[in-house]
Amino acid sequence: MAASRSRIGSVPYLNAVPLTCGLEDEVTFATPARLAELLREGALDAALVSLAEVLLTDGYDILDGVAIASRGPVRSVFLAHREPLACVRKVHCDTASITSVNLLRVLLAEWGIPATLEPLASYEVAPDLDAVLLIGDRALEFARAGHPHHRWDLGEAWGDLTALPFVYAVWALRRGAHDAALRARLIEARDSGRRDFETLVRQREDFDLEFRRNYLTRNVTFELGEPEKRGIARFAELLGRHALGPVSPPNYVA
Repeated sequence: MAASRSRIGSVPYLNAVPLTCGLEDEVTFATPARLAELLREGALDAALVSLAEVLLTDGYDILDGVAIASRGPVRSVFLAHREPLACVRKVHCDTASITSVNLLRVLLAEWGIPATLEPLASYEVAPDLDAVLLIGDRALEFARAGHPHHRWDLGEAWGDLTALPFVYAVWALRRGAHDAALRARLIEARDSGRRDFETLVRQREDFDLEFRRNYLTRNVTFELGEPEKRGIARFAELLGRHALGPVSPPNYVA
């Protein structure tokens, strides 16, 4: 059975705001990596968590119909690099990320770029690095700061490779710890976010209003339909092809 209301987790980023509408006071907010840890520990029953956590860790169901995805450039997940992309040999990766790091591994392998990945020591040093992977609000802040780096948008790169959407996060449900009532609450939060979208966007203080509105309508989509599921299947296939871990087939529940 699903546990108390406090056992739902989400990321604190702008792109998750429409999916937690009405749940804000009861959600545990943490980075994707920390949410994955809490799910594995049994401290959460549902979390808006990195897709790769679900594919690479057996024991989760995916709430059907809801995701954080993109159908082209996403703006908030990119590799910032000073040298030409083909010359990149070391990438410092945001430690908050799970899916984006694995997506980068897939893309580098598919493009034949033999770069090694290591953890980013701190966000403060990111502007001084030759190549750094950033996600979420930190990525948006970096892009808007005008640093001289080129930016390889991973959503756009995935689209160029596959002609499919890319799914970054899903509602992962710990198998055996969720019920229809919990799933209905998460769907209702998504529906409330749709109804109250303009109010939610205006209430936020991240960046400026027009940027928030454009980002959440042009770069991010919250659908998990057949195109997104084909994107998930393709990502799972490529994770396996490049030996990035045993992959669990996704199990969608309504």
